[in-house]
Amino acid sequence: MADTKEIVTPEITTPQVTDGIALTEKAIAEVKKIMAENSIPADYVLRIGVKGGGCSGLSYTLGFDAELKDSDKVLMFGDIKVAVDWKSILYLTGTTVDYTDGLTGKGFVFNNPSAKKTCGCGSSFGV
Repeated sequence: MADTKEIVTPEITTPQVTDGIALTEKAIAEVKKIMAENSIPADYVLRIGVKGGGCSGLSYTLGFDAELKDSDKVLMFGDIKVAVDWKSILYLTGTTVDYTDGLTGKGFVFNNPSAKKTCGCGSSFGV
């Protein structure tokens, strides 16, 4: 009889990347915390997007949604379902969504390598 060894999967320490968009462990944990604290149903999706506006031309959007749209691309990050509309995914490919709770404030941060300019608040960008 051959020896069997249990395979131990190491804890994920890098952002989880799905279809060119990444969520850090800290961001995923904060989404789960917000869902629990606000009794958001598990079947809701986290909607990440881009809309026109802001001081640099485009703004990031982030929120929960009960319904998927026909134009949504659905990404899975563990048990978190993320919806991104097809227009937004063009601007978000390569983006890492993180959560910070440092001395300068707390909130979700979008690190987008496609952004050619950003505003001081970090919620607006231009390409």
